[in-house]
Amino acid sequence: MAAALDATAAALLGIWESAREGTANRVSGAQLRAVMVVEQSDGINLRRLATRLDMLLSSASRLCDRLVAAGMLEREPGRFDRREISLHLTPEARRLLAELRADRQAQLAAVLAGMSPEGRDALLRGMREFDEIARRQQAQNAPGESTGQGDWPGDPDRPGGRSGDWSVDSGPQTRAVWAGSSGNPERSVSTTREWPASDPPVARTA
Repeated sequence: MAAALDATAAALLGIWESAREGTANRVSGAQLRAVMVVEQSDGINLRRLATRLDMLLSSASRLCDRLVAAGMLEREPGRFDRREISLHLTPEARRLLAELRADRQAQLAAVLAGMSPEGRDALLRGMREFDEIARRQQAQNAPGESTGQGDWPGDPDRPGGRSGDWSVDSGPQTRAVWAGSSGNPERSVSTTREWPASDPPVARTA
């Protein structure tokens, strides 16, 4: 059952990747995930964002510098601690996410239209149950604080160099190759690492 699901998931992940590629000319994969995290947790500080992304604090700072320059993020003094910087999406970032979801849902709708009503109902029930169990297990096995080991090689937002942090605190994107029925690689798909127990998975709410 797990092997069959693994094989059929390639089509679903292919739709996700196809929609994401439509934003590639505006933001990198790492930047897009950061935007999604900020959407989920409006006003998040840099340290927590770095933990959610499993990145070094300095790497997250450079990533956010690029997003501010691209007009995707705004930074403001924290509501409860003025020494801390909170992050917020700009209208441009919200438009980008809306376009991403519209594209993705249009592609999903085209596939669903070819399914029988019974198949669609069964799929929805199964996916909801799968989501519930997966969230529960991931919450139980959630990792601790980020060590930065999950920073993404090959990404322009990877660690390296220096950048000023946006907080007074001093305190991955990997590529997976999915194989088709022939056993040959068909498409590389972005994947992410686990998330802390208190934070929902970005991909599911994007």
